Amino acid sequence: MSALDRLAATIAARKGADPETSWTARLLARGPEKCAEKFGEEAVEAVIEAVRGDRARLTAEAADVLYHLLVMLAARDVTLSDVLAELERREGTSGLDEKAARG
Repeated sequence: MSALDRLAATIAARKGADPETSWTARLLARGPEKCAEKFGEEAVEAVIEAVRGDRARLTAEAADVLYHLLVMLAARDVTLSDVLAELERREGTSGLDEKAARG
């Protein structure tokens, strides 16, 4: 089991936890919209560090992005397995072809 799998499992387990004792439970209790907002904030911070070129800060912000992405997905009952299955479905398809098929 990868670190990402373990993180997703921890987030899923915290869905019913006490928001007073778990940051993840607190985020989830605030609703999907707040989880999406927090994900967006973290994504912007990662972009800023990518532009600045600070590898260590980008690495830390990328970890935050992955965590908040998984929280946002959990808030809408989308699992990491769902996302991985979609990636597998797209595997071997040109990004240009995949975009054209969507639109």
